[in-house]
This record gives sequence, structure tokens and C-alpha cells, in this order.
Amino acid sequence: MKTVTLGRTGITVCKNAFGALPIQRVSAEYAGKLLRKAFAAGVTFFDTARSYTDSEEKMGLALSDVREKIFIATKTPSTTAEGFWKDLETSLRLLKTDYIDIYQFHNPAFCPKPGDGTGLYEAMEEAKRQGKIRFIGITNHRLHVAEEAVESGLYDTLQFPFCYLAGDRDIALVNRCRELDMGFISMKGLSGGLITNSAAAYAWQDRFPGALPIWGVQRESELDEFLSYIDNPPAMDDPEIMAVIEKDRKELVGSFCRSCGYCLPCPANINIPQCARMSQLIRRSPSAGWLTEESQAMMMNIENCLECGQCKSKCPYGLDTPELLKANLADYKDILAGKVSV
Repeated sequence: MKTVTLGRTGITVCKNAFGALPIQRVSAEYAGKLLRKAFAAGVTFFDTARSYTDSEEKMGLALSDVREKIFIATKTPSTTAEGFWKDLETSLRLLKTDYIDIYQFHNPAFCPKPGDGTGLYEAMEEAKRQGKIRFIGITNHRLHVAEEAVESGLYDTLQFPFCYLAGDRDIALVNRCRELDMGFISMKGLSGGLITNSAAAYAWQDRFPGALPIWGVQRESELDEFLSYIDNPPAMDDPEIMAVIEKDRKELVGSFCRSCGYCLPCPANINIPQCARMSQLIRRSPSAGWLTEESQAMMMNIENCLECGQCKSKCPYGLDTPELLKANLADYKDILAGKVSV
């Protein structure tokens, strides 16, 4: 079994970690089945968040009896110290535990630091003194915030989007974490569903010994794929895997929506994370599912865009979201009209 040590935390776990965002979409019984199956197979790192509706509660129900054998990471989106404490106490209660292994600021627009006036970092330090958290982490989608957090020396772990579509600065960020003995947790290893070959995704992550990928799991079949790599890890020197990665990088690297959802809510109720990447989705999965009446209505709603610019201003990747939506709609209409094949 390949393992990862999260820097100075000393936490050493299986290279596969369980991302619990998707279990909010399934029943408590099914979520419990997935969580217990992962644990039985050797997965001991589980990542969730206060923002993931009932994910924490489902995890607490399924894993509280093996609490001392697992590591739990969760997150607070709060921007105030008061909200921080409320979130922490709620998470502890729902997870049925008296401590969190890694407590993370959830995608803040800035890097919380002591003395910045928010009281957030001071709250983290106090929670650690009280034994309610073991290590201080931060997650982000903004590269400049992530880089600042790494160089600050204030954080034990960073969670950041990382997959084989990563650019040079992303890779440098991961390597810098390793140099500074800071844990790195890879999220979006499948790029929000645009990467469909899990073996290729795993093999690429395996190139970075300090990176711990958390795989978002909603179906047992998905879990089985990743569990199979524990004993039989795919390798980057496999010609088929190299071909998949080369093809995907050619098609996807650049200005594409990562489906992080931070552009929402849209005042015109446009489903931006789906609509802004429809051109990729419809070509990388069975197209029939994206040509239903419901999907067509979703896409045509782009025509109701208010041009308010909120989505563009909130995009952590600096995308021109309105233009991306228009381009995807034009392509979608051409597909419906038979002018373009998929």
C-alpha cells in the first residue's frame, strides 16, 4: 500500500483519501456503506466540510466507532470568530467526536493571519490549545492566496485543486509545500468530472509523493475503482495512460470551468458550473444525457443572463464567465441543429 505523510503533521495514510462532498446526495444508509467499505479497505483519511449539508452527520453516524483509527478533516467557511466557534462546535457534534485532526479555513478570499483584525487565526490557535483541533489547514481555489498561505508558515496543510491539467505554478506550489514540510491535499483530482479516466488521474498524482488526493465518491463503482489501485497502482509509464493524459491536456488545458461553484448563486438562476463547461461535458460523457428537454432548458436559460458581472468577479480562476457561457450556448445550439457532431 502506497502512503502519504502530510508534512509536519506526521499524519501518514493510504494514498487514497475519501472526499465526502458527494455523500450529501445519497441516503445515510448508502453513505454509511461507502464510508465503511473504504475504511475496511484501508482508507483512513476522510475530508468533509460544514458547507456540505449533511455530510458531517453521515460521517459521524458511520465512523464514530472507529474514530481513533481514522483522520478527519473538515472546514469552516466563516469570516468571523463567532461563526468559527459555532461551526466548530456543530462539526464536533455531528461528527460525534471531541477533536478534529485538521480544521481548515474553507476557501477564504484572503489568507487569515494573526492580527489581521478578523480574529479567525487567533480562534484557530485557541481551538488548538483547547484540544478541539490538532492541526491548522486552509483550502483555496485562488493561487495567490494559496501561495501566500504556504509562505506564511502559519498552516500545517494546504488543500488546493490539483490534477494532470495543472500548470507550472500549481506544480511549483506542491513542490514548495514539500520543501517546507507542509502537507498538501489534492482536491479536484478529476477536475469536476471532466477527467473520466481514474487510473490516469491516480497515476499522475502518484508522481508527487507529498500529495494526498481526496477522491469525491458518490457511487460504489467509483469507490471500487480507487480501492483497486491500493494493491495495483497504475503507472505513468503505461503508454495508454500517457496517451489519455496527453489527449486531455490538449483538449482541456486553458480557460475551462473547474466547477468549483464559487460563482453562485446567479441572479438569473443560470447553472453556471454545468453550462460553462457543456462543450466538454457533452463530448466526454454519453451525449444523450445532455440533450434532454431539461438540459436544453438549462442551457437556453443562458439567454436570460443579466450581464451583471457577478460571476466573473467571483471566479477564483479569473475566467470571463459570461463569454464562456455564450460560447458554450452557441456550440450547444450548433449541436442541436446538427451543424456539429459529438
